[in-house]
This record gives sequence, structure tokens and C-alpha cells, in this order.
Amino acid sequence: MPSARESSDPSKPAPDAPQAAATSVSSAGSGEVFGRVLLKLSGEAFCKPGGSGIEAEDLAYIAEEVRDAHATGAQVAVVVGGGNFVRGAKFARAAHIHQAVADQMGMLATVINGLALKEALLHIGVDSRVMSAIEMRAVAEPFIRGRALRHMEKGRVVILVAGTGNPFCTTDTAAALRATELECQLLLKATKVDGVYTADPHKDPSARRYTHLSFTEAIQKNLGVMDMTAITMCREQDIPVLVFDFKLRGNIRRAIAGEDIGTIVSNEPAPSNGEARPADIRAWLRQHRRHQALRPVQPQTKQTT
Repeated sequence: MPSARESSDPSKPAPDAPQAAATSVSSAGSGEVFGRVLLKLSGEAFCKPGGSGIEAEDLAYIAEEVRDAHATGAQVAVVVGGGNFVRGAKFARAAHIHQAVADQMGMLATVINGLALKEALLHIGVDSRVMSAIEMRAVAEPFIRGRALRHMEKGRVVILVAGTGNPFCTTDTAAALRATELECQLLLKATKVDGVYTADPHKDPSARRYTHLSFTEAIQKNLGVMDMTAITMCREQDIPVLVFDFKLRGNIRRAIAGEDIGTIVSNEPAPSNGEARPADIRAWLRQHRRHQALRPVQPQTKQTT
């Protein structure tokens, strides 16, 4: 049987895809997981707080968390940031570089992170592909929607780099765009805090965590869930966003399994009359969704060699 690394040649068959393990991962009792999700990781996730570059320990942690999430049977795409190397807008002001050029430097930084994550995943047996919004065929595939979907259907983790390929667009906007294109059922925004708060919990001890927010409320209160372009796109495309603390081991898997963690931001109104949000996020979203239920994704099956 070929290893994940050996199967990186598109002409070779994919390795055994993980079987759906929905019945064992959710404590909510439904036994269902989100079928296709997009995980947004900031560049800072690849290093220690206040650090820069890529730390081997943090890289290994991210890869293990993505592996465990992928093992639920969900199809997983990952958008990575590049802030551990350069932040376009901030760097442009400090170095007197035009922001368009600084943003292009930031896009290249995301490619470095994406390549590192791919190698870390391959090392632990998870087949993956890096797809770039900027054409650089020597190091990554160009992003083509149909090809990305096919990779996920074959059980591969798709790592999306170079943002949208355009300056003046954040990687949050790239995450919202790719989640829309790939018809993801949930956008997972990994952060350093366990949700969205009324104020900065590190500065205000009285800050309260929201369990649910509507997109409109998040925008009106300027809560900084995502940049305005990204959150507006998610609202218009009806893509729920789950903000959660990814540094708590197992949280990505829990989020996909529908467990009650973090803050869900969606078009649905928050439960009224003191009703608590059910632990099964998926069932709750299906019940309150305005236009249609979450479309099921066919479970992954083993590939024959």
C-alpha cells in the first residue's frame, strides 16, 4: 500500500481514506458530523505567542489536530495565514513599501506555511495537497475549484494558500471565498480565545462570551469576528462561522462533531426566552436554517490500489 507521501503524484491512486467515525466522535448524541468544512488558521498558529517563523512543535500540533478532525470522516480544507512572517498592511507602513507589494509578500508567506503543513500531514500519514491562488507550479497546484473538490472527495486534506491572489484582501476574506466556492457547511475560525466576547477577555475580566451571534449583530457591534468583507460574504452566502480556541487539544474535532464549543455566528436568530443553544450545533442549524438544510456530503470510501 503506498504511503501518503508516495501518493502525492496525482497519477497514482490515493491511499486509504479514513472511514466516517461519526458515531464515536460526537457527545451530542446525534452521531452526525459536518460533511465538508473549511478551517481558517492564522499564521501565528505556527509559532509561540509573540514569536515568528515556524516552530516544529506548533507545526506538529496543528498537523495532529487536522488529522484527528479529518478522521471523523469530514472533508477538510484549510486556509492558512502568513502573519508569522509578514503582515502586509502593518509592514507596508513600517517599511514604506506599497501595500500591494507588501500584501504579495504576505501571500508568499502563506505558501511557506502551507508547504510546511502539507509535509507535517504527510509525515503522519494524511494525504494532502497545496493549492495556490497564485500560479507557482513548481511548488503547488493552482487552485481550481473542481480539482479541489475532487481531492476532498478522495479523502485528501486541501491546503489553500496565497489568499485570494489579490492585494488588499485578508486571508479571512480568502477563507469566506473558498468556503463559498467549495460549498462548505461550516467555516471554523481558529483563534487564541474560546469564542467571541463582549470585550477583550484579556483586558476586561467582566467580558462575557457569546454562545451565538447573528452576523448582523456581530457587524453592528463591531466585535471583530472577521474583517468586514469576510463576514459580509458569509452572511450573504449563509455560511455559519464557528469561532473557537484551537489550542485546546481536540477542539477542531469537537467543532466538526457538533459539540457545544466556541461561538457560532450565523444568519439564524439566537434562541429566545432563555432557551439554551442545543449541544448539537448541526441539528440546531438545520432546524433554524432560512433557506435549506445543510446538504449532506457522501461519506468517504476506501480507495483500491
